[in-house]
Amino acid sequence: MKMVFRWFGENDDSVTLNEIKQIPGMTGVVSALQDIPVGEVWPQEKIKELKNEINQAGLELKVIESVNIHEDIKLGLKSRDKYIENYKKTLKNLAAEGIKVVCYNFMPVFDWLRSDLAQELEDGSTTMAYDESWINSTDPVKLVEEFDENSEGFSLPGWEPERLAELKGIMEQYEDISEKDLLSNLKYFLEAVMPTCEENDIKMAVHPDDPPWPIYGLPRVVTGKENLRTILEMVDNPYNGLTLCSGSLGSNPANDVPALIREFGSRVHFSHVRNLNFDGKGKFHETSHLSTDGSLDLFEIMKAYYDSGFDGYLRPDHGRMIWGEKARPGYGLYDRALGATYINGLWEAITKMDS
Repeated sequence: MKMVFRWFGENDDSVTLNEIKQIPGMTGVVSALQDIPVGEVWPQEKIKELKNEINQAGLELKVIESVNIHEDIKLGLKSRDKYIENYKKTLKNLAAEGIKVVCYNFMPVFDWLRSDLAQELEDGSTTMAYDESWINSTDPVKLVEEFDENSEGFSLPGWEPERLAELKGIMEQYEDISEKDLLSNLKYFLEAVMPTCEENDIKMAVHPDDPPWPIYGLPRVVTGKENLRTILEMVDNPYNGLTLCSGSLGSNPANDVPALIREFGSRVHFSHVRNLNFDGKGKFHETSHLSTDGSLDLFEIMKAYYDSGFDGYLRPDHGRMIWGEKARPGYGLYDRALGATYINGLWEAITKMDS
């Protein structure tokens, strides 16, 4: 297991590389070029600059999260081939700078979704929460505006302005797109990029939908065991793999996260580990990583990774805002650093139990 930490860049993150370096067991960061519009080629020189900045801090850059997929690819429009060619050029440029894994998602229009970015918990910390009834009663445009107002002045990953500028029009384009259509468009994309991945030794790792069910009538196809298996089988190539996010998949109680890890372990190229608490049907809030603070058993999750021989990249995922920290929702320093330490402790204990 290689422990990494998500970092949004010097100008877009409240957390510094020097602070990340001080977290015990941290080997590198997961980052991206935040200023490249979706669909455009990432210049190798800019990738190199980012890598050098991270390397100079004593950390590695081996995973990119994310090279976002242009909406035309998801919709299956004729223009998709142009954007796929750009994506392949980006993959080549990333591989040339030593990148091994690209995390991406195939969620239409919206990326992850929450109803509250700062729900206060009993201990005084704040966290992100989801309430399906609130989502269903809220106009999508209003939701985007509220997210922007409550993001502590930070941009939100997966909520790039250019993707959401014409929200209503994009949503209308999906009215005739079924889950079967979306899955077919994902297959088309993966079949097109796999030769580039093989030639350049760079893996694709699809992130689960968050939450893993349809939103505003939009189809979602990365939600649980059956469609994870379908995605891996329809393009049966070791370079086509998963970002297994315990929080995204685990927000549906029907998903047995340790069992998913054991079934798909060899195709898990990247792991996000976090915890959450079920608050009722279609309702949950994120918690500390500690098993007793949430509904997911982090010991069993890490044991499943160990039993599967996992040797990929893993990062502590969303944290609460604690100790007065002001940061991008879910991505402060303190709670994620505690999460990393807790995960490392579990890993050490499991390793020694087996020796």
